[in-house]
Amino acid sequence: MRILVDTNIVLDILLKREPFFESSYEALKQALENDVACFISASAITDIFYLLRKGLGDTCKAKEGIERLLQLLSIADVQLVDIQTALSDAMPDFEDAVVHAVAYRYKVDYILTRNTKDFIGKAVPAISPQCFVKLQ
Repeated sequence: MRILVDTNIVLDILLKREPFFESSYEALKQALENDVACFISASAITDIFYLLRKGLGDTCKAKEGIERLLQLLSIADVQLVDIQTALSDAMPDFEDAVVHAVAYRYKVDYILTRNTKDFIGKAVPAISPQCFVKLQ
């Protein structure tokens, strides 16, 4: 199985955001323990760093968080074709459209996110942490 992990899942874990931390952590933990190929889009890394630095108030800790993340997840590059696909997509959220385009190109089975409603009817389905855990 292959998944693309959305920004909100990573932030839930690294910032220990309640009430989401436990389910997001458990989903990613199970994915890694079950040898699921876990990707994150390259464009998400800068967003995560910015929000970590803001949330933690510490650049060094934000960098450490990114370094830990890079040990666990593979980076899915964002190419011109992904941006073009996202621009032509009817999805209202451009960031989600880019995530979906990358997920499609990487042939992942699911996008692991709490924001499943924005991916309804898309070629790559979104799955919540709770539902993902039930699959494992």
